[in-house]
Order: sequence, then structure tokens, then C-alpha cells
Amino acid sequence: MTRPRVLSTAAGSRSKAFGPAEWGLLAAAAVIWGSSFIFIAEGLEVFHPMVVTWVRVTLGALALSLVPRSREPIDRADWPTVLLLGFIWMALPMALFSIAQQWIESALAGMINGGVPLFSAVIAAILLRRMPRGIQVTGLIIGFTGVVLIAWPSLGEGGSTLLGAALIVTAVACYGLAVNLAVPLQQKYGALVPINRAQWAAVAMLTPFGIAGLPSSGWQLSSGLAMLSLGVLSTGLAFVAMATLVGRAGATRGAIAIYFVPIFAIIAGVVFRDDSVAIVSLSGIGLVLAGAWLSSRREA
Repeated sequence: MTRPRVLSTAAGSRSKAFGPAEWGLLAAAAVIWGSSFIFIAEGLEVFHPMVVTWVRVTLGALALSLVPRSREPIDRADWPTVLLLGFIWMALPMALFSIAQQWIESALAGMINGGVPLFSAVIAAILLRRMPRGIQVTGLIIGFTGVVLIAWPSLGEGGSTLLGAALIVTAVACYGLAVNLAVPLQQKYGALVPINRAQWAAVAMLTPFGIAGLPSSGWQLSSGLAMLSLGVLSTGLAFVAMATLVGRAGATRGAIAIYFVPIFAIIAGVVFRDDSVAIVSLSGIGLVLAGAWLSSRREA
């Protein structure tokens, strides 16, 4: 029997254009992750950045563990990939974002994060040894242009450093690889089993750093509730939705969910924080929608 390769991906189980299920999964992940910026900001009011990362992953793992399906066994041969997912999809990038946002404005971080679908497409092409359709490539480029326009009015608000940007780029590259590795695992086990295992692996990796950050943290109820939402929703439900989406649509098409994150972040900011929206950002939203529609078309 051939052992599965750790660095491998697969085509999506559904090559047709996105249907209601795919758009629903995309919307669920994007809405939750778009709203998570508010929860992170509230948590950072009193908690050390590494405590925020540690607690959110732990709460996400605990929430998914309550579902009996998540505790089903996994083949020993797949454990290396699961552990790698815990590192490159959860522990490392979440820590890098928490650290980097001490030196880089959130708008630039969000814009760089919009590169996830591009990294995902390049890595998928390498692992699958085939290029995506031209219409998907066009959609990815248009969508990323939209993300840039959404973030453009906020660029320059606050300081940025090359180190901060480099950390975000590293995190984004990790995300691009992770969504590719998640595809065959989701198709084999469903989303709950591998995601929950990867989360517990990330908890083990983050625990020493989280404990080290406790003396620098305080407590207030609003921040605690924000962390509960961040863990259960953003690190629990959203990861399951995203893993299910890439299993069905493939990493290249499924990753376009990331393009919608800044849209819902803007909506959350307007609703809950009375933020204003620039005209150029609205035009960027239009490009994201157009790019997502093109990327979601049928695969060859």
C-alpha cells in the first residue's frame, strides 16, 4: 500500500460551477472571519497577543470536540499531514499576525492577506502539475485588485515596517499551502475530524507561549466574551466551513472566500463601530464580486 505524501493536494470533488452549497460555505467562512477583527481588537485590549492566539485555538478545539463526529479515528499515515496543518494553518500564521500587527497597520495586513488565493493557486498548480483555467486566473487577479482597492484608503494610517509585512507574507504563504493540504483529508474524513485534530496539535504548540503571555494580560468581561466568539466561531466553525469548501471546490477556487473577508470586515465596522466607507472601497467590492464569480466557474 502506497503511503500518502505529506505535501499533496487533490482536485475538488465537484468540478461544476459553484452552487448554493458552495456559496453558502463561502459566505459562512467570510462573514465569520470578517467579523473576527472586532473580536481580536477587543481581546487585545487586555490580553497579550500570544494569549489571544492560544485561547482562540483552544476554544475552537473544545467547541468542535463537543461534536461526536470530530472524535472519530484517523489513519496513522495521515497524522504527519494533520500535524503540519496544525502548524501552518493555525499555530504559526495566527501567531505571526498577532506579532506583525504591532508594527503594521491592519489595512495593509488585510491587503496582503488577500493574496491567499493567489498563493493557493500557485501551490495547487505545482502539486497537481496543471494550471487552472484562464477564467479562474483572471478572476483571481481581478479579485485581488478589488482587495487592494478596499484597503487603499486606509493605507498609511499608522506605521509599517518591512519586518511586519514579511511576517504577514509568510503567514499568507502558510495559508496557501494549508488549504491545499486540507483537500484530500476533507475528502477522506469530512472536515470535522482533521480540523479538530489539527487544532489540538496547534494548542500543544501554542501552550508554552500562551502561558508565558499570561503575566502580561489582564481581564475584563467584554474581552472574555470576544475571545469566546473568536474561538467558537472564527477558529471552530469557520475552519470547518472553509475545509468543506476546498474539499468540494478545490484549493484554487475555494480560497476565493478570503477575498470576501475585507467586505464583511467593512460591513461589521460600519454596523458596530460607525466606520465610514470610501468610494474607492466600494469599487473594490464590485471587483471582488466579479472576480469571485469568474473564479467560481466550472473547472476544466
